[in-house]
Amino acid sequence: MSDSRRRGWTLGLVSVGLFMVVLDNLVVSVALPSIHRDLNASIQALEWTVNAYVLAYAVLLLTGAALGDRFGRRRMFITGIALFTASSAAAALAPTTGLLIAARALQGIGAAIVTPLTLTLLADAFPPERRGLALGVWSGISGIAVALGPLVGGAVVQVLSWHWIFWINVPIGIVLAPLAASRLAESRGASRVLDLRGLLLASSGLFGIVYGVVRSQSLGWTSPQIVAALALGTLLLLAFVAHELRTDEPMLPMSFFANRGFAVTNAVSLTMWFGMFGSIFFLSQYLQNVLHNSPLQAGVKLLAWTGATMIVAPLAGVFSERYGSRWFMVAGLGLQAVALAWMAELAGVGQSYASIVAPFVLAGTGMALVFAPSANAVLSSVQAHQAGQASGAANAIRELGGVLGVAVLAPCSRATAATSPRRHTSTGWSRRSGSARACSASGR
Repeated sequence: MSDSRRRGWTLGLVSVGLFMVVLDNLVVSVALPSIHRDLNASIQALEWTVNAYVLAYAVLLLTGAALGDRFGRRRMFITGIALFTASSAAAALAPTTGLLIAARALQGIGAAIVTPLTLTLLADAFPPERRGLALGVWSGISGIAVALGPLVGGAVVQVLSWHWIFWINVPIGIVLAPLAASRLAESRGASRVLDLRGLLLASSGLFGIVYGVVRSQSLGWTSPQIVAALALGTLLLLAFVAHELRTDEPMLPMSFFANRGFAVTNAVSLTMWFGMFGSIFFLSQYLQNVLHNSPLQAGVKLLAWTGATMIVAPLAGVFSERYGSRWFMVAGLGLQAVALAWMAELAGVGQSYASIVAPFVLAGTGMALVFAPSANAVLSSVQAHQAGQASGAANAIRELGGVLGVAVLAPCSRATAATSPRRHTSTGWSRRSGSARACSASGR
């Protein structure tokens, strides 16, 4: 197979794999009411239907990248797809919430293996001078999945049942795995030693941090359980840093963070994902609870925001390759901040959708200007054989930003539901809408 054809296959296959796992991260939220009725699930069980996936996914991203470097990126990509596909079928067939939560955790593990390897496989297939367009397409596919998540979830639940939000992954995975085995080139990282102590410290430390952030929504930030989880997670991550500085074969070289480009780019990604996921989570509740849209209608209306990435991200990838990533990321953060401030000022019970389309598009453009350029900047800041380690770190930091965004703004969605005109008059909403506006603006 020629190099150009292999690159095309690589871009297509990793994009489909990324689309599948990102989509699944979002479709479940709109199915929770149906799962509650069908399985007689408690509120705590519903929370863990989401949290089990988030915890496994965010905690094991570094591990997924390390396993790919050690055992082969193609091999582990196929393993992750197979695990994700099998656990999706298990989730669809789950007769109880306990089995559904277990299947969701396995889905998170499969997704954590797949996600960082999509970027590493691209970096290995495309030379630096031809990487911009590929990363733009890769980012655009991620944006499409974010855009379609609420829409697909709402449509499937409304037309079929919640089981089908998991069944849709199965035929995709069945086709994708053998194609990946035959079309992707195998590659490995420079190190042939798996840093088991580093894996244990990083995974357990991230678990403590992510668990504390996720459970804070239910227990409160001052709960002894949350304080203990965050403190222990922080200590374990500090121990991980100390270990990585001493070991000869680190899974994440600390020298990466001495590189200003790597450090600043990851700070930008964390900030963007905090604002993006936190605000989309809040606005989805706002559209449904305050403006009385169905889940499907809310998903369609959010396309004005998230759909902008489909057009802008590939262009941003191409031009950032030519002109550098810095100013694209600055512009993206600026547009996102302006858009969220604009939406915060407009928020109210009588708001028309037409009046918020412009800030939605502005926010989506800001997202797209960060996605591809930030990926390009991370890969350009390290050597070629370190792409797997850099990809794992960047994805873990990015997902942590998303988890934090949802955790911070989840109380706002509850306040929004409480001030819905179904329960209060318009005057009551106006008196209390300041909290909702403050929450929306905090996405900046």
